[in-house]
Amino acid sequence: MKQNINTFPKDFLWGGAVAANQCEGAFRVGGKGLSLADVHLYRSNQDITKVSHDSDMTLAQVKEAIDDKIGYYPKRHGIDFYHTYKEDLKLLAEMGFKTFRTSIDWSRIFPNGDDLEPNEEGLAFYDRLIDEIRSLGMEPIITMLHYETPLNITLEYGGWHNRKVIDFFVRYGEVLLNRFKGKVKYWIVINQINLVYHESFNSVAICQDQVENLEEARYQAIHNQMVASALIVEKARKLSSEFHMGTMLADCTAYPESCHPDDVVLAMKRNRLQYYFTDVQFRGEYPRYMRRFFNENHINLGEQDDDARILKENTMDFLAISYYYSSMVSAKRNGMNPLDLSKNPHLQANPWGWAVDPKGLYNALCQYYDRYQVPIMIAENGFGMYDKLEDGTVHDDYRISYLSAHIEQMKEAIKDGVEIFAYCAWGPIDIVSCSSAEMEKRYGFIYVDIDNDGNGSRQRIKKDSFYWYKKVIESNGEIL
Repeated sequence: MKQNINTFPKDFLWGGAVAANQCEGAFRVGGKGLSLADVHLYRSNQDITKVSHDSDMTLAQVKEAIDDKIGYYPKRHGIDFYHTYKEDLKLLAEMGFKTFRTSIDWSRIFPNGDDLEPNEEGLAFYDRLIDEIRSLGMEPIITMLHYETPLNITLEYGGWHNRKVIDFFVRYGEVLLNRFKGKVKYWIVINQINLVYHESFNSVAICQDQVENLEEARYQAIHNQMVASALIVEKARKLSSEFHMGTMLADCTAYPESCHPDDVVLAMKRNRLQYYFTDVQFRGEYPRYMRRFFNENHINLGEQDDDARILKENTMDFLAISYYYSSMVSAKRNGMNPLDLSKNPHLQANPWGWAVDPKGLYNALCQYYDRYQVPIMIAENGFGMYDKLEDGTVHDDYRISYLSAHIEQMKEAIKDGVEIFAYCAWGPIDIVSCSSAEMEKRYGFIYVDIDNDGNGSRQRIKKDSFYWYKKVIESNGEIL
């Protein structure tokens, strides 16, 4: 994938990304089991600027959600993509999509996670979906785990910190690789593997009252996820040379508030807590700074003898990143907790407090590439906003402005030699929000007429950005 150009390569993969749990619905159809996403209650009185930070659930809350007959759980319904995918994909193809990223819901394939045999009806659905993606000229990019751990893994095993889950996930991954060999080349094993603090329950399936030391359990769970990912890479390489295996980070690197040495050092240490996930998955071992961190914080990973070899021999092929906003830290106000941030006075934020910073994408791309020298995919980038339907459409100049500025910064990174091979705009058709379960936090080029309570005509309506993105793809990023 080496390139020496000043703009996007001719074979660049323009497209968009969704997650099964946010779009498919059909949560009781085709033998699907309950996943973590199916117990995410929509709360109209929530603080939307903090909701992604309170994802920890208790075991009692999970059980209450399972039995709840009154509350509304939007991810159980999504936009009914399970039944409408043909029509929806045609709209994306009309924009000229070269690629479409989605996830396979683990609980649709192994309803309990620990099942010995996969659910054929679930596999057949993804056969049909992937065939449709390919028939429309799009390269499928498939995520194996995007916050869809079967709920039984929490209830029976206490989540990902239990090493038994490694074998369950590897069995699932091997089934996918064998089933979709020849159809899917690009695999992201685990979505945003670093968001264990931001989306703790979604990420590692641990209820906060299931363990004595939640911080230790989180790092144990991530270790298990990285070992499981490496084992899946090992199987993929034995199975087909055509597979490209990647890991995915949400960019959470932070700026120092000032040039004061304390601010600079804090930002450096905070950023290393983000880089360590990919240091392990691209360099094949834990960096010394993390060994020090674990020692000083009395964290035992529960490593086994063969883990080091597995990680060292099965590193990833490419890096996928999601980028929405940048962060800032101050030594006077912030500590080492990844959620502890300061507001950047130089940037404007959307209603959810996400600071718009296109140059932050350029900075992140260059930092990651300088560090790892591997191909990079923009797996998510988008602008969530409360859209207003008027004159039969949505005039979303704000979304066009946001995306245009970020694509321009991708060009700057390419000029520096960064190997970027795909751009997947997040939520190209409106879907349920991951963090807040809102339908009205919209990212799409296509408006879906459903409100936060699940009411609406389900009609699909092209926004102004639909026609803008079509021109971007037609011009290979030259017309922004």
